Amino acid sequence: MRCLMLTSMPRQQIASILTRLVAPIGSVNPDRDQWSPRGFLEPDEAKLGENQLFLQHEQREILTDWWLKVRQNANTPNWDLVSTCDIGGSRGLILIEAKAHAGELKRDGKGKNNSDNDYQIGKAICEANSALNGILPGWALTKDSHYQLCNRFAWTWKLATIGIPTVLVYLGFLHSDEMRDCGMPFNSAGDWERTLKEHSELLVPPNAWGVPVRTSSAPLWALIRSLDLRWEVSG
Repeated sequence: MRCLMLTSMPRQQIASILTRLVAPIGSVNPDRDQWSPRGFLEPDEAKLGENQLFLQHEQREILTDWWLKVRQNANTPNWDLVSTCDIGGSRGLILIEAKAHAGELKRDGKGKNNSDNDYQIGKAICEANSALNGILPGWALTKDSHYQLCNRFAWTWKLATIGIPTVLVYLGFLHSDEMRDCGMPFNSAGDWERTLKEHSELLVPPNAWGVPVRTSSAPLWALIRSLDLRWEVSG
């Protein structure tokens, strides 16, 4: 809901907020960059293997083939918010995984669906994990635990390997008190950061947050950010 609220704002304001979320790494230009979703009227989340706003056809094919063995009736990660951006003069991507309360941080492994795809996805995550450990030791990405977090980092790594500088933003929306019946809201930036780091501590090296992780093709970053965007109910 809050990603839709954010992307319903005027373009200049959206670009300014997205720029603040990734500063000083990158910037978003309201006249040039594109994002998805685009407010309540265009609420669909982006799938990077399908959405034509963000990647060229060849890049979308590389990602989909890497992730899926059988495409029919299969799914790839849905991103809460994706935006193009400028990173050091290069076209880059911002991938936002947003949470409004602690209950949205899932520890489950991947469910069993198509066995060929399950194997392919496990292989893709292992490939990302091995490569990331070669750059910065301490990763333990797997499809068997914390699957959502692991696939987010795996896709971020893969985008960097095909030459796209990518910023993964874990965004905590603060004071989502209307969702208290679903999970504990985050009351401060520090509260959100502590919760996320506890959630990810066995999978992501603590020193991986906020620093460039340089693949041979392009860098990636993982940032922890927060935003206080209130949901006002009138009447």
